[in-house]
Amino acid sequence: MGPIPTIGCVNLQQKYKSLQEILKKLGKVIVAYSGGVDSTFLLKAAVDMLGTENVLACISAGPAEPSGQLQRAEKFAQSIGVELKTIDTDELGDPNFTANKADRCFHCKSRICKILLDIAKEQGFDHVIFGVNYDDLDDFRPGNRAMKVFGIRSPLAEAKLTKDDIRQLSREMNLPTADLPSSPCLASRIAYGLEVTEQRLRQVDEAEQFLRSLGFIEFRVRHHDTVARIEVSLQNIDKVTTEPTRSKIVEKLKSLGFKFVTIDLQGYRTGSLNETLSEQQKQENL
Repeated sequence: MGPIPTIGCVNLQQKYKSLQEILKKLGKVIVAYSGGVDSTFLLKAAVDMLGTENVLACISAGPAEPSGQLQRAEKFAQSIGVELKTIDTDELGDPNFTANKADRCFHCKSRICKILLDIAKEQGFDHVIFGVNYDDLDDFRPGNRAMKVFGIRSPLAEAKLTKDDIRQLSREMNLPTADLPSSPCLASRIAYGLEVTEQRLRQVDEAEQFLRSLGFIEFRVRHHDTVARIEVSLQNIDKVTTEPTRSKIVEKLKSLGFKFVTIDLQGYRTGSLNETLSEQQKQENL
């Protein structure tokens, strides 16, 4: 059994111990790995609990994944000695994904679930597990419905580990992702109803890479066809609109094909595109 981090909070230690007990019962597992905060923590916990021989990390490397994510994931997997398998999910070949309706994530996650379950069957793994945390259960995430359909387990959520819990434990375990900003699928930046294409994914990726190069940490570039809507933290709005940064951003994003570049005065927030969905649409896809 792997060590329990020496966090002062007893409740957090209890949650981590619960996670270990869940993992122990799962036996041999495939971890759906993205290189992000949650899946990196889950992978490390699984390796500590079960040993590298009983864990396989699988990562998607399609055009919807942000640049640099695969390289970061490969580096970490290698550092803990776990096998990493790259899978081709071919999202852009699925019209249910490219149509970009409210259920896009359900179709994408279903595709991943099928692929990982097939690998598990072929290679003798008992379960496929995802890094869904306890907070994710309260959010609009159609992908969670796919996991229920396919019987996929979510050990972090089952142990009631929140995002803050996972970051705190990750710091205690010296994981490189402890303070990494969340960076979900690039398709989540494209307005619902606007077709997901490789070009649009590339526009978002390159725009966000540019903002990152300017020193911004938590932000999004939302794709509204000819309009790029930039979300940054409220304290950084002045930085975006002050010269020469403003002109640099406008020039770069227009060079990527956007005709208009706007700043969202509400600031950065996760899932802002979901604000366009009605409650009925959300309920139908949960």
